[in-house]
Amino acid sequence: MNRSGKFNATRRNFVKGSAAAAGGMLLSPLAFQTGYAGAVDDTIKIALVGCGGRGTGATVQALKTKQNVKLVAMADAFKDRLDNSLKHIGNQEDVDKSKIKVKGGNKYVGFDAYKKAIDQADVVILATPPGFRPIHFEYAIEKGKHVFMEKPVATDATGVRKILAAAKKAKEKKLNVIVGLQRHYQTSYRELMKRIHDGAIGDIVAAQAYWNSAGVWVKEREEGQTEMEYQMRNWYYFNWLCGDHIAEQHIHNIDVVNWAKNAYPVRAQGMGGREVRTDKKFGEIFDHHFVEFEYADGTVLSSQCRHQKGCMNRVSEFLHGTKGRATTQGRTMITDLQGNKIWSHRGKNDPNPYQQEHDELFAAVANGDYKYADAENGAMSTMTTILGRMATYSGQIIDMEEALKSELSIMPEKFAWDATPPVVPDENGFYPIPTPGVTKVL
Repeated sequence: MNRSGKFNATRRNFVKGSAAAAGGMLLSPLAFQTGYAGAVDDTIKIALVGCGGRGTGATVQALKTKQNVKLVAMADAFKDRLDNSLKHIGNQEDVDKSKIKVKGGNKYVGFDAYKKAIDQADVVILATPPGFRPIHFEYAIEKGKHVFMEKPVATDATGVRKILAAAKKAKEKKLNVIVGLQRHYQTSYRELMKRIHDGAIGDIVAAQAYWNSAGVWVKEREEGQTEMEYQMRNWYYFNWLCGDHIAEQHIHNIDVVNWAKNAYPVRAQGMGGREVRTDKKFGEIFDHHFVEFEYADGTVLSSQCRHQKGCMNRVSEFLHGTKGRATTQGRTMITDLQGNKIWSHRGKNDPNPYQQEHDELFAAVANGDYKYADAENGAMSTMTTILGRMATYSGQIIDMEEALKSELSIMPEKFAWDATPPVVPDENGFYPIPTPGVTKVL
């Protein structure tokens, strides 16, 4: 790819084989291994890898599906998080306790714990901090497991390429993969996209995407922690673990525009920094990003994400076409160019999209159907956010093709509690902060 837009970044090139492109019901080889297609034992065994809030919630949703599912193994780097997760799952009134089959022998703790848990399962829930996702996804596909994995799916281009390679193998093995970009499973967005792709607003010529909020939790340093443990506990504020909030949160909104465009940006430029969250406890990430993403046809997505208290909050998308406009701010709606409403979706009785993801995944697995191949789009929407981060950190125009080829890994060379993370604090406890015009990202 170069400045002329040579890179053909169509979403369709990356998501062939997804629910829309699978073109039929293909029998999963796993059905023969575990007897999903009507054999005596139709149990679908689940393993949870990453026992934080999102992993715990996803597991509860998996256990609430209609299929004969059992939670058989759990893994996390920290024992207390695993124990708290299991306790929370067991306390849910609407979860059948007979589906929880996790005992002392199948609770695994440590950096390599994921392997033991994955080995026992048919479907794996991957919900650790995003930096670990490529490693865990690669192993799960190698072992022939269906996967639900949270977004984003990597924190650097090396990880994205690893996800793309494993996604190809998942297709070859006909393994269902769903990524936690739940808007793809939300009725209002599905109905909106049908209309956009049918031409309701014409050709999209501009877009806006927002995730402006007050921010998230922070974990204070505790006495006796190694630097690795501190960063793992406070993972949101370190790029190798989180990817910055443009990736961890704003991916949802950026992905919606990619979905509407059926394409990925070819380049980006932008600005960002730390105006409010300047304390050492906030690690190395920015508290705001503004990025202009450019698509091959010249469409520009203006993207904002901010973690600053007391400011305007907005989490939504706007799409401007040659015939009309679409918005998800307040109510999902399409208007003509004069602002007259053409269509809107109230969504009052729509199913919970977080639950819908698991309902569809486990139904497909139980029926021996190959229907879901979300990993490629998850990887490329993740890469879009990484492209934006590269632009704001460097202050340069960054091309997608160059960014995707980058060999700059931000992951540790070794995973151990006494290992040195990729960034460390100075003598005053402050971490190095990216400086536009100075920081190198390629």
